[in-house]
Amino acid sequence: MITFRKAQASDLPAIVAMLADDPLGAAREDASLPLARGYLDAFDAIDADPNQLLAVAVDGAEVVGTLQITFLAGLSRKGAWRGQIEAVRVAGHRRSGGIGRLMFEWAIDQCRARKCSLVQLTTDKGRADAHRFYDSLGFVGSHVGYKKTL
Repeated sequence: MITFRKAQASDLPAIVAMLADDPLGAAREDASLPLARGYLDAFDAIDADPNQLLAVAVDGAEVVGTLQITFLAGLSRKGAWRGQIEAVRVAGHRRSGGIGRLMFEWAIDQCRARKCSLVQLTTDKGRADAHRFYDSLGFVGSHVGYKKTL
């Protein structure tokens, strides 16, 4: 049975391994142990911020998925809160088994519980399978996103 919880520092190796386990992540992540200090510092900052939720999906003791929700206050839409879902990954050996859908259902429930009026995400243009998945969940590709590496 898949359950969800807030990530713990001991989950970091599994989380980083999932982030690195795809063609895009392989080029930008480093899952070697010990983990780079930046991962530990980022975890500490996320963990200390009440508007961040780094979560894991677990099956027994095994971490099989991860995602991060950032809760954003804004003035638009009459001061609506938004839930920004990012860094969604399912362990390679568990993909296509419905875990991603369960993760999103859980994440959307977390956003509702925080009184968000909108849930949003960004996705790389090259992830066609992910786009179809997000469409199936009711997300609409209504905006174009831009990023600039610094």
